[in-house]
Amino acid sequence: MNHKLIIKLISPRMSLRPMDSEMKRRMAPPLSLVTIAAMTPQEHYVYIEDENIGEINFNDNPDIVGITVNVDTFYRAVEISEKYRTKGTKVIFGGIHASACPDDMIPHCDAVCIGEAEGLWQQIIDDCLHNTLKTQYHNTEPTDLSLVPVADWGFIKNKEKYLYYNVIVTSRGCPFKCEFCYNSCEYMSRKYRNRPVNDIIREIESLGTSQIMFIDDNFIGNIRWTEDLLERITPMKLVWHAAVSTNIVNYPDLISKMAQSGCKSLFIGFESINENSIKSVNKQQNKIHEYEKLINLLHNNGIMVNASLVFGFDSDTPDTFKNTLQWLVKNRVETMTGHILTPYPGTVLYKRLKDEGRILHNDFEKYNTAYVVFKPENIDAEYLQKAYRKMYSDFYSFRNIWRRRPQNKKIRASYFLFNLGYRKFGGFMSFLGRFSLMNRIGKLARRLSYGI
Repeated sequence: MNHKLIIKLISPRMSLRPMDSEMKRRMAPPLSLVTIAAMTPQEHYVYIEDENIGEINFNDNPDIVGITVNVDTFYRAVEISEKYRTKGTKVIFGGIHASACPDDMIPHCDAVCIGEAEGLWQQIIDDCLHNTLKTQYHNTEPTDLSLVPVADWGFIKNKEKYLYYNVIVTSRGCPFKCEFCYNSCEYMSRKYRNRPVNDIIREIESLGTSQIMFIDDNFIGNIRWTEDLLERITPMKLVWHAAVSTNIVNYPDLISKMAQSGCKSLFIGFESINENSIKSVNKQQNKIHEYEKLINLLHNNGIMVNASLVFGFDSDTPDTFKNTLQWLVKNRVETMTGHILTPYPGTVLYKRLKDEGRILHNDFEKYNTAYVVFKPENIDAEYLQKAYRKMYSDFYSFRNIWRRRPQNKKIRASYFLFNLGYRKFGGFMSFLGRFSLMNRIGKLARRLSYGI
């Protein structure tokens, strides 16, 4: 069959944090690229290569290369682009970092896709066909999510190399605009939207699995919509996980419905137990005095908590680390994802710290929340770096893993599998993953955790 264009989509190799193993790279395929591939007209040939699971083949000659760019993969994206542009291939940059800093991309690619790609991809292809490619394509209108195709996982040829591929996005955006989040960038749509519930049900059914990872910025951005979805998925007997904001504490009935429909864990942006730190980044939805109430509500419903925490706010002091660890252990928080405050370029936080002369460097490979890239206010940068690493080692020590074990025995299997299999012995699990066993490991973990 003759194709009008040969299109290659690439996900560059991400930088790992010191506490991460190769499992981080093998968690799931790049859903954004799968979506772009699914919406490409059939007269073109499109294929995906993910450098996180294998080497890129530079011996091919596609007409177009699309690269999704995160801040920590920018340098690698530039290297890949140069190799293809010397062949005459047109290179398109898209993704969060490209959208947040489009002017920085222009010297390294032929065009930048700014914002949501669904309204731009067809135009980019047509312009490539007619040699009228522009340097920037900006989606100024929020995408109608009813037009977003169901992900076609047939474009992923090595699914066995991933821990799972049962990932679904149900919404775009977030109702809140925290200063350190990409949602504060100018390019971001200010409108929170959900996909049609029927489309979500159809996508769940197409996956053929009982476990689902909802990977939205905020699964409860529209409470009424969330309730409608829960009503539909409850009879499906699923096991599922999602990310929500702390204001879910105001909806105890919703938490109960989530548990009844199969919710087993929630990723929650607590960020800090320091009130002044929360206020400093416009995290208005977080009420620290309600944190323990929220954790108890979730635990009483058999839902594990993955607490997202950030260290290095201007109000933080050396005592912050000790106090936070004690709080986590006391409340038996099952998992913790810690970050050093990172001013992503394009965000309100970055602009503020740059204006104050506090940005230390622009080595973007270090902008992965594991390194100090700005001058802290009340903590020495070197101390912040060391204390952050120690927080991880203390939280995931054998002693504290045991002390934090859930009182609900039904969720202990999944708790110990994550704390030991992913965090404590992630390096060994990553070694097994080299033999294309990652997806089997994921299936075994699901069976041991949930009996599915």
